[in-house]
Amino acid sequence: MVPAVLTQTPATALPCDNTRWCAEYAPSAGGTNCGFFTIEQCRATVSGIGGFCVPNQFYNPCRPAGRRNSRYRYYY
Repeated sequence: MVPAVLTQTPATALPCDNTRWCAEYAPSAGGTNCGFFTIEQCRATVSGIGGFCVPNQFYNPCRPAGRRNSRYRYYY
């Protein structure tokens, strides 16, 4: 038997996920969908079939590409 070692991964090491909202569908429909960028999108989806919206616990926004500093230009 091999012992399992549990470690925590820092949020910066996880892949980015810009979807902030999850739809928790009613028990009759069942399931969860965490593919919503806005709460309005989520609410529109669950409005006809039942359920509610919750914040995505795995939300990890992508950082925008950093600007290059024009002060350090190399000319060859």
